[in-house]
Amino acid sequence: MAGLKFRVLLDSKDQEKVFRDILISDSDNFETFYKAIISAFRFEGDQMASFYMSNDEWDKGHEISLMDMSYDDDSIDAIPSVMKNAIVKDFIEEPDQKIILVYDFLRMWIFLAELVGYEQDSPSEPKVLMAMGMAPPEDSKITDLGDDDALLAEIAGGGDDEDDEDDDDLGFNDYEDGLSDDDLSSFDNYDY
Repeated sequence: MAGLKFRVLLDSKDQEKVFRDILISDSDNFETFYKAIISAFRFEGDQMASFYMSNDEWDKGHEISLMDMSYDDDSIDAIPSVMKNAIVKDFIEEPDQKIILVYDFLRMWIFLAELVGYEQDSPSEPKVLMAMGMAPPEDSKITDLGDDDALLAEIAGGGDDEDDEDDDDLGFNDYEDGLSDDDLSSFDNYDY
């Protein structure tokens, strides 16, 4: 058995380079590699994630997901890979194999891993050999959903008058009941 040394770069908008050199056993599975990366960057590890085998242009290839998401779909041609069942050495095709890890599909943290060396001795557990730069806090990246408070208010029904128009377009206000919204305001005065 041998050790595989990966340089894992956190892809960020900052000009500062943040990376970790991580040594794993070639017999480790991708789940072990995933946990080593998340731990090295001090992330919680409580979000969905997938590895993608890549090439020199960092294109996404075969997916290796944290959990089996196939749902017994017969239309899927390729058998999906799951991290706990996929051994890292089985996916190494190049001496400088590149792998992309996408963590938290809302915040889209992207880690670029490149095989940079081999060790004769296999480590008993993953090791961080070198750490460069400070990783940002996991929750520092803004989601594409925007302001979480505004989103929660919208979900809770704190919308605007456009919602009433949408209701009317759907036919909810087609029936007259003889009551107006002003008539219903008096119900707030009673204890139920």
